[in-house]
Amino acid sequence: MRKSLLIIFLLFCTRLLNAHAVDIKSVGVPYVQNYTKAMYQSGNQNWSITRDEHGIMYFGNAQGLLAFDGKYWQQHHMPNGLIVRSVSADGKGKIYVGAYGEFGYWTDDNKGVLKYNSLINLVPAKYRPINEEIWKIYIDGGRIIFQSFGSIYIYSKGKINVIKTPNPYLFMFKAGNRFFIEQVSVGLFELKDNRLLFVPGSNILGPSGVLSMLPFQKNKFIIGTAQNGLFIYDGQTIKPWANQANDFLKTYQLNNGALIAGKYVAYGTILNGVVVIDTAGNLIQHINKASGLQNNTVLSLYTDSEQNLWAGLDNGIDRIEVNSPLYFYFDKTGKFGTVYSSIIFDNKIYLGTNQGLFYSDWVPENNNKLFQSFDFKLIPGSQGQVWELTMQDGRLLCGHNDGTYQVNGSTITKISTITGGWTTKKFGTDKLIQGNYTGLAIFRKDALNNWIFDHKVEGFGEPSRYVEQDSKGQIWVSHAYKGIYKLTLSADLKKVTSKVYYDSRYGLPGSYNVNVFDLDNRVVFTSDSGFYVYDDITDRFFKYTQLNKKLGTFATSSKIIKAIGKKYWFINQGRVALADFSVPGKLSIDTNRFSILNGQMVQHYETINRINASTYLISIDDGFVILNDEDALLPNKISIPQVLIRQVENITDKVYVISEDGSGLNDIEIPYTQNNIRISYSLPYYKQAKIKFQYYLEGYSRQWSDWTQQSQKEFTNLDQGTYHFKVRAKINDQNVSSITSLTFIILPPWYAGKPAMLFYALLLVLFYYLVRYYYRLKLKRHQLHIHQKLQREKEEFLKQEAIANEQHIISIKNEQLQADLAGKSRELANSAMNLVYKNELLQKISEEILHLKDSSGKKLADDQLRRIQKVIDEGMNDERDWNIFEKSFNEAHENFFKKLKSDHPDLVPNDLKLCAYLRMNMSSKEMASLLNISLRGVEIRRYRLRKKLNLEHDKNLVEFLIEL
Repeated sequence: MRKSLLIIFLLFCTRLLNAHAVDIKSVGVPYVQNYTKAMYQSGNQNWSITRDEHGIMYFGNAQGLLAFDGKYWQQHHMPNGLIVRSVSADGKGKIYVGAYGEFGYWTDDNKGVLKYNSLINLVPAKYRPINEEIWKIYIDGGRIIFQSFGSIYIYSKGKINVIKTPNPYLFMFKAGNRFFIEQVSVGLFELKDNRLLFVPGSNILGPSGVLSMLPFQKNKFIIGTAQNGLFIYDGQTIKPWANQANDFLKTYQLNNGALIAGKYVAYGTILNGVVVIDTAGNLIQHINKASGLQNNTVLSLYTDSEQNLWAGLDNGIDRIEVNSPLYFYFDKTGKFGTVYSSIIFDNKIYLGTNQGLFYSDWVPENNNKLFQSFDFKLIPGSQGQVWELTMQDGRLLCGHNDGTYQVNGSTITKISTITGGWTTKKFGTDKLIQGNYTGLAIFRKDALNNWIFDHKVEGFGEPSRYVEQDSKGQIWVSHAYKGIYKLTLSADLKKVTSKVYYDSRYGLPGSYNVNVFDLDNRVVFTSDSGFYVYDDITDRFFKYTQLNKKLGTFATSSKIIKAIGKKYWFINQGRVALADFSVPGKLSIDTNRFSILNGQMVQHYETINRINASTYLISIDDGFVILNDEDALLPNKISIPQVLIRQVENITDKVYVISEDGSGLNDIEIPYTQNNIRISYSLPYYKQAKIKFQYYLEGYSRQWSDWTQQSQKEFTNLDQGTYHFKVRAKINDQNVSSITSLTFIILPPWYAGKPAMLFYALLLVLFYYLVRYYYRLKLKRHQLHIHQKLQREKEEFLKQEAIANEQHIISIKNEQLQADLAGKSRELANSAMNLVYKNELLQKISEEILHLKDSSGKKLADDQLRRIQKVIDEGMNDERDWNIFEKSFNEAHENFFKKLKSDHPDLVPNDLKLCAYLRMNMSSKEMASLLNISLRGVEIRRYRLRKKLNLEHDKNLVEFLIEL
């Protein structure tokens, strides 16, 4: 039971809030968003409007079908470049369109691209609209109704039925669940099933033509005609409806209509823009070119689910934010110049400008049943700069360049000649203190409770832009350029008894642009570095850290304006925020709802005045804005549409579109060589708001990106693989949408694709067999190599063995030779010894012969001795012995004599003999015997031989001959 009651209560509150949110005001005009031809890059005229299930707006344009998603515009051209006269979305992915001699639908081709499908071929040949425009399209459950001036075409279940009458049609209208159409010169008919039934009494509508038919109250309909005004049809009769808008609609020619939240009716005209009436017929709004529309000819009207009123114009598209809390009044003619201050007083609205003080009548809202227009007039004598308009105890005061005035209706009375009344504040219970060009002035009341000038405060003559009094009665003054002064006044307020000037020496960030304001009964000081507060004990300024942190970017505000209760306006570089200090320790700040005002207020002279408990008057450059605070502070939990992923583009070489609409797509395949893409996304939220996006590319990013206002993201050099792009939006830094995803695949490069893999598999098999063949071939070669190696090793072994055997044989031969040589040497030595022995023997015989005697004891005769001596000498000098010795010597010493004679050709035979004997290491005695000379002769020969051989003194002759 409790849950049911809670649900009922929440539903009631929701409806109440929704109803309140579209409570259209009759002062000023709502915010108008202009979409110019230069923005949407298509034709001028926009004949029809619809919205699909994703929130995308579609427009029947002079150059085709125009789509808008809140950020991006897309143009879709019809066959032969036809003008799209009618458009309607069925909410199931199809956008039906009608054109000249053509109708059909646009739908996604499963690749994210809208493709047109004609239905003309389903129409019987004789009924085809060859020379007709399709002006209206309506979705009625499973059937689609197309209407031209000659026929009605009902498309259902793949077939088209045609309803044709002798008289031409005008326009068909869907009112609730019923369909009505006018036959020219006959009257109004209702379409039921596939039949047209006459509406009795519809001839009262006249010949001007029915151009709008809308549901009105219970079972009633409003009929709008081109020139005869409005009628009410109650199901039985049709009666004229007299109301405030009738004459207007007749004069400016009604052209179309649309409901707004069931409470209001908007009519577009041919000649003068859009008017809005309520259910009582009161004219609530009039929006035309002078108040924001691009063009006064309204070709189509459409109300979306957020109660935005879309106007298709003869030149452009406009969105009228009728449920906005802000309503504008602009001085398009430049009549009163730049507005510095504004206020509503005694049923008049006053504007203080750089040209003077202007006024116009103001009808209180509770009495206003008619759209309020203004006729501002200059109050005589007010020419010049008006700095301030302030209400003080029921009197309106004007701070002027020439002095201070009291405003009385359409006249002013000068109460002070002190120039430049910048700011006026209540001072005590019965006085005012004013900051002006030359210091401070005090005002008091006279007997009639009018404010009059009392005196100028002496002792202080600095320009005083802002003035505040603290809890101790001290006066704080901010100089326009120098900084801050703290003043103490005398008891009679006539002079300054104490004056202290503060600048950076006392903790302030500087002297320029430092102002003083009262914030919740505490004096605070603004600066470009944030808010500061003053400490009495240390006589210094300190940063107001707690406030600065809570205010965020508005910590550097240059102005504070009191709203109501504990609400304050903060102004920072043309931006506006409303801060609520109602809850202790908690600060709520609302800035996004007032973003429309950014940059429109006069810097340093921003004024916001409260009209009543919930309405504010805000001065802007060329007019004013009415703000309904109750609308501005509606609950922030709003319905947020889902982010749409729009174009997916390739940006590798040149930009081309992969998909026009990526929201419904998955598994987009992108070639590896085109792996640089750009994804565009948008939020189909058509109100003034701060929209930020956050994205995350799964498979690439590590975390969600920072919130940014950028609505597209580029990714470059993506590796092959599957990626999931996710995006979400946040409105006014508070409400976050659900996540929208797009899956796309970067295909592998050609060398990593399936064909390549198959090719690689074949190559692998081929490589296997090649390796196998090569291995076997290598194995055979290895075996052959091993065989050859073994053969070579065998041959080498045999060779080495043969060499060893040969060496052994040689060794044996050498040994044999050595033995032979040794034998020959022995033989030679023996032969030499024999010769020595022979010669010694012959020598002894020769010596003995000298002692021989005959038998008589006498020596032998000399001739006998000579013959015997001759024989002995011949024996001792026999060359045959030498020849035999030489031959044996040469055999033993390898041609010793040849080599010796070759090196020393001047050696004689006796020298050669001496050399041979010396080589054989014979003694001098033995050599003397062989040479048949004395020992002295041997030495002499040895000496001569050394000379011939050129031997050094220390070289041994025998060693030389042995080494030779």
